[in-house]
Amino acid sequence: MQQLVVVELASVLAGPSVGMFFAELGARVIKVENKKTKGDVTRTWKLPQENPQDPLSAYYCSVNWNKEIFWADLADQADLQAVYELIAKADIVISNFKGGDSQKLKVDYDSLRALNERLIYAEITAFGRDSSRIGYDMVLQAESGWLYMNGLPDELPAKLPVAVIDILAAHQLKEAILLSLLERQHTQKGSYVSVSLLDTAIASLANQATNWLIAGHIPQRLGSKHPNIAPYGDLFMTKDMKWVVLAVGTQRQFEQLCKVLTIEEILEEGRFDTNADRVARRKDLYWILQENIRQWECDVFLRFCHNAGVPVGMMRNMKEVFEQTEAQDMLLQYPTDPASDELVRRCVRTVVFRKIE
Repeated sequence: MQQLVVVELASVLAGPSVGMFFAELGARVIKVENKKTKGDVTRTWKLPQENPQDPLSAYYCSVNWNKEIFWADLADQADLQAVYELIAKADIVISNFKGGDSQKLKVDYDSLRALNERLIYAEITAFGRDSSRIGYDMVLQAESGWLYMNGLPDELPAKLPVAVIDILAAHQLKEAILLSLLERQHTQKGSYVSVSLLDTAIASLANQATNWLIAGHIPQRLGSKHPNIAPYGDLFMTKDMKWVVLAVGTQRQFEQLCKVLTIEEILEEGRFDTNADRVARRKDLYWILQENIRQWECDVFLRFCHNAGVPVGMMRNMKEVFEQTEAQDMLLQYPTDPASDELVRRCVRTVVFRKIE
């Protein structure tokens, strides 16, 4: 099978995430970076611990694994022509220009389709194709209701610690591209697919959206707690000062939790008979559970819950996350020159499915 060729005219997180997805699957991904502005802006988004002289940041490395870098200034005619030559032989172009800029730079769908009628042009915008408004993930979290819901009661809202809207939009665009590739097998023609960060954010509100649309409930800040289920999202301290979180979603799971903690008597009281009862008396239930969980070592409590079919997890920091065998299997290493002293760069896979023969 001929290798898929992807030209990435995208920067920051969403578009490059799509490019890396195809790079992991074996495609040749050519990332076009602006030589006049010294490339993707995320090259400069560095932690204080990072070397300011290093041309790559940890952020940049998270979504640009195994790509060929092609330096060009699209405003320069010679550079634009060189990019056109790449696109004329490409299968996919990934774009995330501000509204109107792709036309100004002559890398819009109509311009590129004239070079390659089999081209799939995949675009991410902030607020839609007709909007020139700039939208980073933080802005989208605010505009789509995510920020309002996130945080602790009676405190200021808090953004999610990962640019989740960008990542979700990348997944949406991957689906669109894969469907377009399937369609092209039949038509031999390319297509134009587009997703916006705002549409993606709203589409991903799931039950929080329908809590409003059906029940007229405006979701409020509950910390990690769930508005519809209890105990779900509640954090508890164990005897050895570690935090665990429960995600009890069924009546049987709650009953099994009570058996693990040997507090079956609360099943007979009537206060916590149903999930609705537990949501209504969430605080009372929390303190009963906390008092008992505090008597357990974390590892022992986790083992007993796992054996009883009770969904529970330990709250891990990033170091603890990557001490897990499963997390180690998720790592990719950047190609490096063995003769250099360059630090080994690693990132996390974006492709997580496994093909079973």
